Amino acid sequence: MRLSIRLAPLVRACALFLGMLALVPALSPGAARAQGGEDISGIVAKFANDSYSDTTDALVALSATGSARAAAVVDALADGRLVFDPATKSVFIRTPSGIVDAATGAPVASPPAGLSPVRANNRVRRAIEAAAGALTLLNADPARRADAAAAVFKSRDAAALATVEAAIAKEAVPAVKAALEQARAAILIGKADAPEAERRAAIQAIAARGDQDSIGLLRSLPADSPPALKAAADAGIAKVEQNLKFWAVAQNVWYGLSLGSVLLLAAIGLAITFGVMGVINMAHGEMVMLGAYTTFVVQELIRTSAPWLFDWSLAIALPLAFVFTGLVGILIERTVIRFLYGRPLETLLATWGVSLILQQAVRSVFGPTNQEVGAPSWMSGAFQVGQLSITYNRLWIIVFALMVFFALLLVLKRTPLGLYVRAVTQNRRMAAAMGIRTGRIDALTFGLGSGIAGIAGVALSQIDNVSPNLGQGYIIDSFMVVVFGGVGNLWGTLVGAFTLGVANKLLEPFAGAVLGKILLLVFIILFIQKRPRGLFALKGRAVES
Repeated sequence: MRLSIRLAPLVRACALFLGMLALVPALSPGAARAQGGEDISGIVAKFANDSYSDTTDALVALSATGSARAAAVVDALADGRLVFDPATKSVFIRTPSGIVDAATGAPVASPPAGLSPVRANNRVRRAIEAAAGALTLLNADPARRADAAAAVFKSRDAAALATVEAAIAKEAVPAVKAALEQARAAILIGKADAPEAERRAAIQAIAARGDQDSIGLLRSLPADSPPALKAAADAGIAKVEQNLKFWAVAQNVWYGLSLGSVLLLAAIGLAITFGVMGVINMAHGEMVMLGAYTTFVVQELIRTSAPWLFDWSLAIALPLAFVFTGLVGILIERTVIRFLYGRPLETLLATWGVSLILQQAVRSVFGPTNQEVGAPSWMSGAFQVGQLSITYNRLWIIVFALMVFFALLLVLKRTPLGLYVRAVTQNRRMAAAMGIRTGRIDALTFGLGSGIAGIAGVALSQIDNVSPNLGQGYIIDSFMVVVFGGVGNLWGTLVGAFTLGVANKLLEPFAGAVLGKILLLVFIILFIQKRPRGLFALKGRAVES
């Protein structure tokens, strides 16, 4: 009994000593234990062989570990920061704070001289993308997991299959889980040793995705695949192609609505001046151009003086563009146009001359080159609806065009100015006999139309080049919209703009942009032969006489 008591401290000391010996390998710099206890030093050493094949094999092996250290190595290789010592075959990572060991992450106090970067070709880059995707499949951030699933879908790396299946089992976010299942299906399609039932289910899953990548995947089915799989792939391709045709038409309709909103903004001011005053204003496009340059000036001032206000630059530019171009319009009407009423040919030539003067003035001040107008953060980017891509700037311009339309409609229907404008439009002589100062109404109407053209320029600056020739691309289309919809009728302008916009974009895939516009012009010429007043003709004694 006494002997056992005396030996107990000795036994405890031996146990403690043996435990410390067991910890030595884990604490040593050369241990290179990855997260979870897996040693990646042997894998990392392959990068020092300076062989594309060995580098690719190392990336595949790293992606299977799932460790944080492996992710750091892959990121370093992608960024060109992974280097090795040709003499000792040691692999390191360059970091902002110095050189660290690639396998352990331990800082290297005295790095060797003559370190060489690990080289990469296209095959290695694809392997990097696949490895990075596999290593982030289990990331805590759902967005990163979705990006990783997309990367695996593109690479179709069979080595990532086990990681993808493990991620599917753990995934709780439906959208990310669907992306992971599509990545798994992309791998199984080309995996010859996979069960036929699983490959058939994978073909159906890829066909349900319904995009262009799906067609490429289905066509990549190995030539020696069973006939049943080939038939399923052919049926899937036919289904996807039919689906893409539908979405292509929907995309063109969206582009047409976008173009229609642009035409509405450009033509709505012209509809007022042309309808009230009967003036063919060839300088209307230059009012649009001046509005765009107003946006450019506002953004330049904000960039230099108050950068934090940049997201508000368009809101600041809108009233300034309306006031500036409105005043320019009133000046043109008072100095040129009022002397030419009742002489349409002279008015056309005079306003064309004014347009040339304005273009040259802008060239002299800002130069002939395009000017940069940035997009606020809330107008940047896009989102998907099925296979339909919708950009935020186009969506906001459609909303803005409709807001301008209904605001102008409210002015014309609910304000004294609108009442006078409608009276002069329907019967100028009777309005003058009732005491309405038609000359003043003409000036205000021309200013209103020019101001609306100016705010149209603010919107167009987000989707078109801001240059002295900006307005020339819209003046002819604006007249087509006004004539087709009905001179002076705002509802006709709305319907005409969206109709011509959608028709133009639907014709382009078959006839081309130029021939499609020619066909629309021929259609409008034939249409006004039957309905000279357009879709929605104004009513009034003077108008009908």
